[in-house]
Amino acid sequence: MLSEDGSTATERLLALPKAELHVHLDGSLRPSTMAELAQERGTELPSYEARSLAAHMLVSDAHSLEEYLERFVLTLSVMQDAEALERIAFEVAEDHAREHVRYLEVRFSPALCTAGGLTTDEVMDHVLAGLRRAESAYQIKTRVIVCALRTLDPAVSVEMAELAVAYRDRGVVAFDLAGAEAGSPAREHLEAFRLVESAGLPLTIHAGEGFGAPSIKQAVNDAHATRIGHGTRLWEDVELETQVRERGIPLEVCLTSNVQTGVAASYAMHPVRRYFDEGIPIALCTDNRLMSGVTLTKEYEHARDHLGFTWKELKTVARTGFEVAYLPEDEKREMLAGVDEETGRPE
Repeated sequence: MLSEDGSTATERLLALPKAELHVHLDGSLRPSTMAELAQERGTELPSYEARSLAAHMLVSDAHSLEEYLERFVLTLSVMQDAEALERIAFEVAEDHAREHVRYLEVRFSPALCTAGGLTTDEVMDHVLAGLRRAESAYQIKTRVIVCALRTLDPAVSVEMAELAVAYRDRGVVAFDLAGAEAGSPAREHLEAFRLVESAGLPLTIHAGEGFGAPSIKQAVNDAHATRIGHGTRLWEDVELETQVRERGIPLEVCLTSNVQTGVAASYAMHPVRRYFDEGIPIALCTDNRLMSGVTLTKEYEHARDHLGFTWKELKTVARTGFEVAYLPEDEKREMLAGVDEETGRPE
């Protein structure tokens, strides 16, 4: 059992069984793989040397969510064929497994991976194949969240919703709306939301990252989201904050990307400390391992070093990730039993 004594050492955080609920496939490529795939396919990149490419992809100069998202054009350029998709999916799961992530929900929009001629079904099949291969090699369970994008035609969101429903028994566990929030309200995509909701698939929606609390209110009240991606600006509406707390709606918190996009002025100023203390369910996540240059263990370190989270509190956060995962209750209970055996259930 992992001890509660002493300081919250990095080694202990690395060994802590964790769940990753908010990570984008197209934002989490290994720089070396991205360079290799680009060279093989004749795709132009700013650099083909892994270290310099990693430096270029790290978003250190963004002033908004929109600027942060610009790097995705480069990653998507090498995600247009079966071999690349399966490899990238496998490596994302492998990278998480190596830091004791036992459960992974990876999200992406298959509609963005069809420029090479693949159908969205073929895209899904190859990504799922890569994830299954990682499950066979490592102690990790993986699932997929299908993303629609706010900035695309709502008809594309309906197509992604139909795809998510079609794969609900083949590895897809939820539906998401991502992309730039400002000027692209969630209510424009209600048809897609109602489709997945009627099929019994839950919704997690990016909100309160690139726009304020009204975006979160739409996600909760109009879209019926059961989790919120980011939710950083929830504090701007105290009544809504109370509603989220009372309904137990979890926040998928991505500290580093929130600092990069400027929605949080610094790690120390991030409102996750407030939300946790108020009893809102919190799961720490990476968002984009490549663009944010971060691992899940590192995000736990940031919570420890800048926000005063104790070892006991971080164990609670880690356990919450499993509790709010989009898994059947029997599977969650089984995973939590294993986590508790290793760490001891938080009081």
